[in-house]
Amino acid sequence: MFFEKGSATKKVWFYQLNLDRNLGKTNALNEKDLADFIELQKTKKESENSWSISIKDIDQSTFDLSAKNPNKKEEAALRQPQEILEEMKALDEESADILNSILELI
Repeated sequence: MFFEKGSATKKVWFYQLNLDRNLGKTNALNEKDLADFIELQKTKKESENSWSISIKDIDQSTFDLSAKNPNKKEEAALRQPQEILEEMKALDEESADILNSILELI
């Protein structure tokens, strides 16, 4: 969250980071991932991934800032069970390879 010193908050600007990959130790967030955010946050421009909410529209008793992007319809991309099981098997094999490499070092 960013606040502007010396002025009352009139609008809250949100940005939703959408990545087509999972983040992790070997797949970290990078500058390219944040390029759209960096450009839009300069002017707080609205886009498919950013929007503003007036302070009047925020519940004044809870100040709940739960972000729900009004610009995107939520579609649950459901995978087939076979696809999930294949991914689990591949991850198990990868884990076993890593463990075997560690055991060889000991």
